[in-house]
Amino acid sequence: MAKKIAAKKAAAVKPAPKSKAKIVPKAKAVKAKAVVAKAKPVPVKPVVAVKGFSKTELVHFKNLILEKRKEILEELETLKASMMDVQTGEYVTENSTYSLHMEQGTDTMEREKTFLFASREGKFLNYLDDALKRIEKGEYGFCLDCGSLIDKERLEAVPHAQLCIKCKLKRGR
Repeated sequence: MAKKIAAKKAAAVKPAPKSKAKIVPKAKAVKAKAVVAKAKPVPVKPVVAVKGFSKTELVHFKNLILEKRKEILEELETLKASMMDVQTGEYVTENSTYSLHMEQGTDTMEREKTFLFASREGKFLNYLDDALKRIEKGEYGFCLDCGSLIDKERLEAVPHAQLCIKCKLKRGR
């Protein structure tokens, strides 16, 4: 009977669950370290220095940009003068002396066009200022996408260009 009780007690005690951690034999761990040690580094492509424009060319582009900047500022002054009332210094509003609504609508449309032109000129002025900053930093004339030197002819036509013609065409505008 003592044997039966001992057998019941042994059956009541459950064995401990086995751990799911995998034990790697020492030989495999050593082999894995050897594989990592034999791994070859990825070859790094040598950086090719691209020579930019000469100082005289940069001075030429800077003068070109400054000339365009001056023109833009003059145009902005003209637009501002057309939008402002000379006597009061305030923006021109609709004139209540008009008898026809069409004339008022035409004036409003002209005023909106003037504001649009002023906005575009201001944006262009910012592009020119950015180009001047790139000249000062020594980054002027290099494409932002591919890093190659932008053609001199392109910079003559568009002095604030940031992309070479290939990358500009890839972007689609």
